[in-house]
Amino acid sequence: MFKVLRNTWPLLLGMGLLMLGNGLQGSLLGVRGQGAGFSTFELSLVMSAYFVGFLGGSRMTPELIRRVGHVRVFAALASLISAVFILYPAFQNPYMWIAGRIVIGFCFSGVYVTAESWLNNSVANDQRGQALSLYMMVQMIGIVAAQGMLNIPDASGFLLFIIPSVLVSISFAPILLSISPTPAFESTKPMTLKQLFRISPLGFMGMLLLGSVFSAQFGMAAVFGAEAGLSVAQISIFVATFYIGATIVQYPLGWLSDRMDRRVLICAASAIGGAGALLAFFGGTNFTVLLIGAFLIGGMSNPLYSLLLAYTNDFLQVEDMAAASGGLIFVNGLGAIAGPVVTGWLMSVMGPYGYFTIIAALLLALTLYAAYRMTKRAAPAVSETGAYMPVAFSSSIVAVEAAQEVSAERAEEAENSPNQ
Repeated sequence: MFKVLRNTWPLLLGMGLLMLGNGLQGSLLGVRGQGAGFSTFELSLVMSAYFVGFLGGSRMTPELIRRVGHVRVFAALASLISAVFILYPAFQNPYMWIAGRIVIGFCFSGVYVTAESWLNNSVANDQRGQALSLYMMVQMIGIVAAQGMLNIPDASGFLLFIIPSVLVSISFAPILLSISPTPAFESTKPMTLKQLFRISPLGFMGMLLLGSVFSAQFGMAAVFGAEAGLSVAQISIFVATFYIGATIVQYPLGWLSDRMDRRVLICAASAIGGAGALLAFFGGTNFTVLLIGAFLIGGMSNPLYSLLLAYTNDFLQVEDMAAASGGLIFVNGLGAIAGPVVTGWLMSVMGPYGYFTIIAALLLALTLYAAYRMTKRAAPAVSETGAYMPVAFSSSIVAVEAAQEVSAERAEEAENSPNQ
């Protein structure tokens, strides 16, 4: 682990600074937009716009990298991110913010592709699993720490927008000054959605539903907090709790997934997450109950992303995993675009606690569908399944493909181990 950290710390430091900036701006827009008089539905469109840009960036960035190279793409996209952060407070109009969020989403998607390509290229094959785990931890720590920055006094109204801009600008230095060889970039054409659904109906539907759950968490949590009358300090703790739960539960859930029918675990995790959303809906006026609900939602839904990837891999040949990962990310992106819009509509109809209604409905729908799929075909033997590899929701196709390769390699090593 220390050897991996020694080789990758500049890249991880840069990504940590980027995640600080991204985590802060997402919550900040929810709080400031509500204060500026934006309607709930307008804010939902602002939040959804990020995922529109993110999905577009995931499709277009590979071609940009092939044309001009990793360094130019990274520098150009990171510069745009920094500029848009500065422009937000100057144009407090929902339509300008929607445009800005599309640009931000596109740029962050491209930055992730570029940085993860470098990360994948900077470590030996037998160290990729450790590198990916460190990368995911840095992402989570960055988002959680960003929520604390929301409490910095800002009498001018501009400071909290300047801080993420500066963080993103600083993040260029450790990455661009330390990266030496530029990795070759190849992308695989995604599977058709019809093929993907035929191979793993649960993987397909699960990723679609989870996309909406994630985007509601990432985009609308601060909007909910502002409309529910929480203080800025309470909002920062509330948002951070989702990611704290995800970080704590990720590895125990992964350990279980390698030792049992993954559909049972998918069913149980989504049911617990849905129960957490219902708990927050009925008892969320108590802040402690609200945090328990957020912990359960984040702790169950975020590991479900990796769990569904692992489950889908169980029905794939190794050579098909890259194509399937592209399709799964695309499906997840479609769900992510719809999530904030539907959530915002429900909040405008039901009040702020409509936020938890959609999360509960989505997770319980996944519970029922997983239970239904268990009646349709037998589970593969545990000894024949791939290993669980944690992947963050914000990761690009590069990290997902690398995680799938590590999963397949670990499963093969376990099968060939003399202790088996």
